[in-house]
Amino acid sequence: MALSASDVAAMYSLLSNSMSADHRLRGPAEDALAQSESRPGFCSCLLEVITAKDLASQTDVRMMATVYFKNSVNRYWRHRRDSSGISNEEKMHLRQKLLMYSREENDQIALMLAVLISKIARIDYPKEWPDIFLVLSQQLQSANVLASHRIFLILFRTLKELSTKRLTSDQRNFAEISSHFFDYSWRLWQSDVQTILHGFSSLSRSCNLNAEDQPHELYLTCERWLLCSKIVRQLIISGFQSDSKCFQEVRPVKEVSPVLLSAIQSLLPYYSSFQKQYPKFWDFVKRACTKLMKILVAFQGRHPYSFGDKFVLSSVLDFCLNRITDPEPYLLSFEQFLIQCMVMIKNILECKEYKPSLTGRVMDENGVTLELMKKNISSAVGGVLTSLLPTERIVHLCNVLISRYFVLTASDLEEWYRNPESFHHEQDMVQWTEKLRPCAEALYIVLFETNSQLLGPVVVSLLQESMNNCPTPVTEITPALLLKDAAYGATAYVYYELSNYLSFKDWFNGALSLELSNEHPNLRIIHRKVAVILGQWVSEIKDDTKRPVYCALIRLLQGKDLSVRLAACRSLCLHIEDANFSEREFVDLLPICWDSCFKLFEEVQEFDSKVQILNLISILIGHVSEVIPFANKLVQFFQKVWEESSGESLLQIQLLVALRNFVVALGYQSPICYNILLPILENGIDINSPDELNLLEDSMLLWEATLSHAPSMVPQLLQYFSRLVEIMERNFDHLQVAVNIIEDYIILGGNNFLSMHATNIAKILDLVIGNVNDKGILSVLPVVDILIQCFPMDVPPLISSTLQVDNVSSIQKKTIGLALSIILTLRLPQVLDKLDQILSVCTSVILGRNDDLTEEESSGDISSSTSPDEGTIPSKEFRKRQIKFSDRINQLSLEDCVRENLQTCAAIHGESFNAAMSSMHPSAFAQLKQALKMT
Repeated sequence: MALSASDVAAMYSLLSNSMSADHRLRGPAEDALAQSESRPGFCSCLLEVITAKDLASQTDVRMMATVYFKNSVNRYWRHRRDSSGISNEEKMHLRQKLLMYSREENDQIALMLAVLISKIARIDYPKEWPDIFLVLSQQLQSANVLASHRIFLILFRTLKELSTKRLTSDQRNFAEISSHFFDYSWRLWQSDVQTILHGFSSLSRSCNLNAEDQPHELYLTCERWLLCSKIVRQLIISGFQSDSKCFQEVRPVKEVSPVLLSAIQSLLPYYSSFQKQYPKFWDFVKRACTKLMKILVAFQGRHPYSFGDKFVLSSVLDFCLNRITDPEPYLLSFEQFLIQCMVMIKNILECKEYKPSLTGRVMDENGVTLELMKKNISSAVGGVLTSLLPTERIVHLCNVLISRYFVLTASDLEEWYRNPESFHHEQDMVQWTEKLRPCAEALYIVLFETNSQLLGPVVVSLLQESMNNCPTPVTEITPALLLKDAAYGATAYVYYELSNYLSFKDWFNGALSLELSNEHPNLRIIHRKVAVILGQWVSEIKDDTKRPVYCALIRLLQGKDLSVRLAACRSLCLHIEDANFSEREFVDLLPICWDSCFKLFEEVQEFDSKVQILNLISILIGHVSEVIPFANKLVQFFQKVWEESSGESLLQIQLLVALRNFVVALGYQSPICYNILLPILENGIDINSPDELNLLEDSMLLWEATLSHAPSMVPQLLQYFSRLVEIMERNFDHLQVAVNIIEDYIILGGNNFLSMHATNIAKILDLVIGNVNDKGILSVLPVVDILIQCFPMDVPPLISSTLQVDNVSSIQKKTIGLALSIILTLRLPQVLDKLDQILSVCTSVILGRNDDLTEEESSGDISSSTSPDEGTIPSKEFRKRQIKFSDRINQLSLEDCVRENLQTCAAIHGESFNAAMSSMHPSAFAQLKQALKMT
C-alpha cells in the first residue's frame, strides 16, 4: 500500500524514535522504516519531512530523513527485478520538488540534498531529467545570496558526479554542459571576486568591527565564489579532452589562469591582517588561495600545452619561484600554500609534454605532423623555462630548498623529543604533498635530476661548507648543526648522481664514523641522518667498506633514541636486500641483530614501527643461511607478535610473510615451529574469520610453503584440506596456489590423504572444470595427471566428469591413443566401422606428440635429474618427476602399440580388415604410414 501525505506525521514519529536512546522505541521504529523503504510514496514522505517549514528546528530528524532518502535512491531508483522500485510518477514529483527547494538554511542538510540530487542526476540525466541545468540557471537569475549558494552547491555536486562517468556518450554530454554553462559561471566568478575584494578592503579599514559582527552576506558570497571556483575547474578539466591527446588549444585555460593568479595575489595580503580580528575570513583566505593554486596545478596537468602559453606559464612559474625563494614573512607560516607552489614547479619540471619528443610521426588529415606540432610547442615552452630558470636561479633555488626548507625547526625538535616514533614516521613515510619538508625534498630531487651536472658540485660544496662550520666535536644544537643535518639530507637523497663528485669511502671513514662515535644526546639529530645516508648510498658501498657500515648500522639499532633506531632498521633492510649483500661480513653480527630487533619491537608503541621491525626480521630470515640456531628465539618472538596483533591485519600479514620465509629457511626441519605455525595457519585459511579478506592470500602462500617443506604429513595438516573446498566454493582468486597445495597433499599424503579426502578432491575439480576459462582448466590438468599417476585404479571413477575435457596435455593425449589402440584387438565387427576414426586419432597423437614434448618429457629417464643425497628427504619436484617417470604410460611406445594392435586386428578380421583399410582417404593413409614408419 502506497504512503501519502497523511502518513507524514507518522513518518516523522518513526524517524524521531529511530534515534532514541531507548531501544524499546528505537528497535520497532527502525523495523517499521525498513519495511516502508520499498513502499511507493516513501521518498515523497521523507521529502515532506525534510522541507516542512514547521520542522526547520528539528535538524536531527530532518537529517535522518535525508539519510533514508539517499539509501532509497541507491537501492530503488534504478528498476530492479526483485522490486517495483520508485514509480516514474513519483520520480518526476521528487525531481521537481528537490529543485524548487533551494533555500535550506542548515548547511549539513543543504549538502545532503545536493548529494541526493547529484545521485539522481547520475542516473536520470539527460534522458529523464534533461532540464536540470536549465531550471537551476533560471533560478539563479532571481536568487538571493543564500539561494544562489545552495544552487551552486547542487551544481558543483552534480557536475562532479557526472564528470566521473566514462562512456563516450556521457563525456560528450559533459562537454555540452561545459560549453553552455562555462561563460555564465566564469562571469559570476569574476563579479563575486570583485565584491569579495571590495568587502575585504572595507573590513581592513574598519577598526571597530568585532569578530562576531562579521557580515554574514559577505561570507556567503565568499563560500558561493569558492563553489563557483570548483565548478569552473570541473568544467575545464572534464569538459575538454586533454590537449596532450588532441593537440587542440583549450581557450578557457588561457583565459582563466592569469585571472586566478591575480586573485591569489590580491587575497594573500589578507592572510596576515585577518588572522586575529576576522578568523572566519582568515580561514576563507587560506582555503581560497590554496584551492586556486590547486586548480592551476590541475589545469597544468590536464592541459599542459594550453597552460604552456608564455603568458600563462611564465607568470605562474615566476610567481611560484618567488614565493619559495623570497617569500613575504607571513607566508612562511602558510605551509599549505607553499606546498602547492612547490608542487606546481615540480610538475612543470617533470612534465613530459615540455620535453623533446623521441616518438614517431603521426599525420593528420591536412598532412601536418602532430609530432611537429608537439615539437614546436615543446620548443616554445623550453624557451620560457630557460628564460625563467637561468643557471643562477636554479642554484639559488637549490640552496634555498636545502638551507631553509630542509632545516629542522624548533617545533620539529620538540615533537621529536616528545614522541620520537611519530617524528620518525612523519619524516620517513608521510605523503610528500602533505608536509612542507617532504614536498621541498621531492622538488629538490626533481630539480637535481634535471640539472645534475650543474648542481652536483653545488651540493658537495654546501656539504663541505656546513661540515667546516660545524666540526664533528660540536654537540650544541646551533643553526650550523641544523644546517649540516640539512646538507646531509640533501646528500642522501641524490646519491646516484653525487657519487661522481663525492667519495663515500672517504666521507664515511672521516666525518661520518667520528660522528657516530660521539654519544652526546644532541647528536641524535646527526646520527639519524647518517643512518639514512648509509641506507641510501648502499649501491656505492664497496667491499672494503661493507663490514664497518654493517657494524655502524647495528650500533645505531642498539641506540637510545627510537627515531634513530627505526631509521637504522629501515637502512638495514636496504642493505640486506641489496644484490651485493655480503653475508660473510654480516654473519657474526646476526645474534646481536636478532636481539636488537626483538628488544626494539618490545619498546615501540606504534603500529607502523612494529610492521617496520617485523619486515626487517622477515628480510633477514629470507637472506641469511644461519637461521636454525636462532629458531627457538624466533618461535618465541612470533608467538608474542601473534598474541599482540589481534585486530591489526596489516601486522598479521607481515607476520605471515615472515613465517613463510621462516618455513622456507628451516626446510625439512620446519616441524620445530608447528606449535606456533599451525594455529596461525588454521586461523588464516578460515573463511569465516573476521580478517579472512585481508589474510587469506598470504595464509594460502604460507600453507603451500608449509606443505612443500614438510618432511611428512601430520594429522593437523591432513585435516586442513577440507578448508580448501570452502575457499574454492567462494571464488577462484587463488586458483594457482590451490593447485600447488593439492599437488603437495597428493605427494605428501599418499593413500591416507586419498582415503580421507577423495570426495573433496572430486568436488574441487568439478567446481573448477565447470566454472573457469581455458587458462584455468589448463592450470588444473597437472593435478589430474598426478592423481592418475599416483592412484591409477582409484581415481578415474572418482573424477569421471572431470576427465570429459578438451584441453588435455600431451601425456593425456597419449593415454587416449593407447586406449583406442587396445580397441583394435577386440573381436567385434563394429571395430572395423570405427577403424578410420581410431587410426586418425592415433596418427594425430603420434605426429603431434613430437611437437608437444617438453624438454622434461623428452629427457628419457630420471637419471638426468639431480638425485637427493642418501639419508635426505627428496624435494617435491624430485618426487613429482619420480611419479611421472614411474607411470607405465611413459614407458610404452604409442607407435609400437598401434602397429602391433593393427596387426592383431588384421589377423582377426582378414579380408574385411583389408577392405576397411582400402576405404581410407589417401592422405590419411599416407599420414598413418608416416606415423608408423611403414614402408
